[in-house]
Amino acid sequence: DVQLQASGGGLVQAGGSLRLSCVASGITFDDYRMGWFRQAPGKEREGVSCIENSDGTAYYGDFVKGRFTISSDSAKNMVYLQMNNLKAEDTAVYHCADCHLNWDSSILTLRTSWGQGTQVTVSS
Repeated sequence: DVQLQASGGGLVQAGGSLRLSCVASGITFDDYRMGWFRQAPGKEREGVSCIENSDGTAYYGDFVKGRFTISSDSAKNMVYLQMNNLKAEDTAVYHCADCHLNWDSSILTLRTSWGQGTQVTVSS
């Protein structure tokens, strides 16, 4: 059974930074791309970032625009998201999950069940 636990969210002012962490269990980490997804109230879930654990190649949603950096540590089964210059529109619940790229470079996941995630709230 795959377990994913995200943490590191919080309340931050616009322009501030947060670092999210996610620990994965029940999977062979290097066999997957791992990524971050977010869902704001009343909006659909969207892919934020995705990383190839085998070589570190990273992909980002267009709205990230150089503000976020994804990384992973296969030895620890961890994936991270460093978020800088946060904006009010980044407010959402963030989850980690397996990821892949759609034909239009959007970031998708096969995951269908979601845990609590970690809340990120950015005040303007």
